[in-house]
Amino acid sequence: MNPIAIRLLNQQLVAPQFSDPAEVVSYMGATQAQEYRMMRWAVEMRTRRPSAKAFKQAFDSGRIIRLHLMRGTWQLVAAEDYWMMIGLCAPKAIAVTKGWMSSNKISIPDEELMRVRDILAQSAADLGSATKEDLVRALAEKGISLDDHRLSYHIRMAEMSGTLCSGELLPMKATYALAADKVKPMAKMDKDEALIRFTRKYFQSRQPATLEDFVWWSGLNISDCRRGIALLGDTIHMEKWKGREFYLTDDCRTRGFRKGKFLLIPPYDEYLISYKSRDIVLPLEHRHHAHNNSGIFQPVIAYDGTICGNWSPFRDDCQVSFFEDGFETDSVKESWKAYKNYREK
Repeated sequence: MNPIAIRLLNQQLVAPQFSDPAEVVSYMGATQAQEYRMMRWAVEMRTRRPSAKAFKQAFDSGRIIRLHLMRGTWQLVAAEDYWMMIGLCAPKAIAVTKGWMSSNKISIPDEELMRVRDILAQSAADLGSATKEDLVRALAEKGISLDDHRLSYHIRMAEMSGTLCSGELLPMKATYALAADKVKPMAKMDKDEALIRFTRKYFQSRQPATLEDFVWWSGLNISDCRRGIALLGDTIHMEKWKGREFYLTDDCRTRGFRKGKFLLIPPYDEYLISYKSRDIVLPLEHRHHAHNNSGIFQPVIAYDGTICGNWSPFRDDCQVSFFEDGFETDSVKESWKAYKNYREK
């Protein structure tokens, strides 16, 4: 087994199978969307013809939704998965968020939570797409003033309750819409059915991956993760590699990998954040270049799937740095050109 090649293929980072960004998000189940500008490249680099305009169209039409969900962090999910993900992941994510609130000595009584949520929802419904500044004004009109930290928790809890979700895609700032207006209602899904769908999406797009990886990424209890794998039955199997137990689906992609390819990977990308253990693609001695212990991830360069450097996404020219000698800036010019073309399309 060549885990790096298999991950590149099944993460759609080489030989991508999709043209539609919403199809990529649906296939991935959820993609990290911590960095508002770079989440677009994280999706589009997994399409055949990356286009910033195509992402905006899918986002504005509500086919791609951004919200706080798994692990209490920002995610992109497909509209058809939105209500399933809320039902499956939100209870644990809300508990995690309440734990953060407690550690920050923030307590929000239920009466305040519901009153503020109603105001946020009405503002989003009235405006269609409300910025954070719009929400602050709506609260002020009702005589409510919240510091930024407290307001952020209110917004996050409203997202995880299925009340607010993403509105229009602006260049630099998030907007919020009423979820009931943005996403079509769906019949409530049985938990086992949701686990099957959720688990399959993870392993089909991140394989080979371990149980520990799945637990980390999903934010679910280990018992739910084990059950999800068990429910997949004979459509998933386990292989050992260097003493570790990895799961792969029976339709795993193994053909299409080509050597000599550089990838300009955005911060918080699923290529790293999907796994608890990242040493397969990120040498331990270079880990600090890719992320710190506080969960801050940097833009990185991969060569044949192995992380080997950093790059600067917001510069007009190609600026890169490699962890070791042997690479030249010119070697990534083709990848930089593809990134520049994506921004212009």
